Amino acid sequence: MGRTMSGSDDRASEGRVRVSVVLPAYNEEETLEATVRTTVETLEGFLPSDAFEVIVAEDGCDDRTPEIADRLAREDGRVRHLHSDERLGRGGALEFAFARAAGDTLVYFDTDLATDMRHLEELVGRIECEGYDVATGSRWIPGDEADRPAKRGVPSRGFNLLVRTVLRSGLRDHQCGFKALSREAFEELHHAVEDEHWFWDTELLVRAQRRGLRVAEFPVDWEPKGDSKVDLVRDVFGMGSQIVRLWWQLSVSPRITRTRTVAAGAVLTVAALALMTVYLDPSAVLGAFREADPVPVVAATAVYLLSWPLRGLRYRDILTELGYRERVGFLTGAVFISQTGNLVFPARAGDAVRAYVVKARRGIPYPTGFASLAAERVFDLLTITAMAGAVLAGLLVTDGTGAVAAAVSGNVPGVSPAAVTTAVRVAAGVGVVAVASLLFIVATARSDRNYVRAVVSRFSEDSYVEYVVGVLEEFAAGVQTVAGTRASFARVGGVSAVVWTLDVATALLVLSAFPGATDAMTATQLVVVGFFAVSVGNLAKVLPLSPGGIGLYEAAFTALVVGLGGVPAAVAFAAAVLDHAVKNLVTVVGGVAAMLGFNVSLTAAVDETEQLDEADAEGAEFPTDDD
Repeated sequence: MGRTMSGSDDRASEGRVRVSVVLPAYNEEETLEATVRTTVETLEGFLPSDAFEVIVAEDGCDDRTPEIADRLAREDGRVRHLHSDERLGRGGALEFAFARAAGDTLVYFDTDLATDMRHLEELVGRIECEGYDVATGSRWIPGDEADRPAKRGVPSRGFNLLVRTVLRSGLRDHQCGFKALSREAFEELHHAVEDEHWFWDTELLVRAQRRGLRVAEFPVDWEPKGDSKVDLVRDVFGMGSQIVRLWWQLSVSPRITRTRTVAAGAVLTVAALALMTVYLDPSAVLGAFREADPVPVVAATAVYLLSWPLRGLRYRDILTELGYRERVGFLTGAVFISQTGNLVFPARAGDAVRAYVVKARRGIPYPTGFASLAAERVFDLLTITAMAGAVLAGLLVTDGTGAVAAAVSGNVPGVSPAAVTTAVRVAAGVGVVAVASLLFIVATARSDRNYVRAVVSRFSEDSYVEYVVGVLEEFAAGVQTVAGTRASFARVGGVSAVVWTLDVATALLVLSAFPGATDAMTATQLVVVGFFAVSVGNLAKVLPLSPGGIGLYEAAFTALVVGLGGVPAAVAFAAAVLDHAVKNLVTVVGGVAAMLGFNVSLTAAVDETEQLDEADAEGAEFPTDDD
């Protein structure tokens, strides 16, 4: 990325410039010149002529904006032009410009001049004269005259309500493009602000409040300029995800300790299981356990054991693509240890344990360990989602939809077959979309062409496209890790399908251990119940709320077996508990044996991975050529 600067030298003017006004500009050829001239005239009205500068932060424009900015800078030494060859995003352009500004008071506002410029003196005065660290105009506090149509006002009020509620901000308007801050506040905040796009304003204000800085909010006259359109990428994926991210960083992450997570996981597990007693008679569940035939349970245990060498085989193929060859036996043990860690520690802390094991015992670097784990997780998610989606899609092209609808309405009082049919069709449509999305991701990973960027760009031209595309490309990179050859991709994908088919077979064998549980189901229903219940149950475990997803898996499995299979609730719950217990017992026994054989401690492994440098952890999610 190239960046250049036009206009007077910033270092030469540092001694006399008090106020730096930054105008973020992207394709503003029609309004830029008038905006700059109005800004200079307004500043001259209350500041000495040499006490300010106006910086055009031009963000990779593809129109005449750069030429106009260069000309304005030549005509007036107080005007500077900062150019970026590529889109930095609104926040990125502002941060780049502020870092190179000469003033002690840093100001920015939108180039459309929607805010009445008579408020500029007050904005600067809040910082220079009243000593506030940050100042912002507001369209939503009493005293303003914001002429805001409903198509802008409703989304804006909704966004600000979310920020006040979720992020506990005391301000009413976070996105008004009319703000100022002191040089000291910028130096304290800008390294902490992670967003580089439209959420930059909001994050700056929220972090300023959390750090105890003085923030002034005052009413402004505001009139919208141009048309406002809802941007799916920016407004939903961009702004929404950033609210969640900042909430996690400020309110959740600082409170996460191992003791708290273990305790919370244990409480959630007990609560999830105890909640089932509200709907189930515990004595009926115990009675179902007593009547269970041990032979199918033993068979289920043997079937589930078969899946573990396959997991080791799959992991070997993934590591081979990354340039490391290891024995299947060792890698199976490493998988056992990491999965045991997930049963012991919440938030899937066991995943990182595997990276520790392969590094400590085989010298495989952490970046490669994390990359291989990410690739495996992507294939697990692909397979589980494809299984559920394929089953649902199959219901659309068979008579199963009507049969399942009739079964569910008969098993769940008060639910009509028509309602179930509609729900199944909607869910099946979602399944088709899910499978199509997975195929699209695979096609992207297998191709040199960037399909993700092409598709997402059709919905938005906003700079948030880069952010969203980056997230999707990271997911696709997990597939691409093992898609170096068609053969390796087929092996890993095929083994993943077999692993999860054995998981389904284990559940169905356990279910068959309960007398009469499967007698009323046709072969089609049995397949639907098995694949869908196990898929949804394991997808529920993705939520890192309890160790090993205990309680989440049982609830999802029970609901589907009762609804789809007509199995009594007590029996379905007993089968879910026994199925999960069999799988967890095999995992723990294998994990303990592997830990003894490798002389590995789970707590030491977790401690080691928690101390990894944050930059390494972020950069190691997927491999690079150096790996």
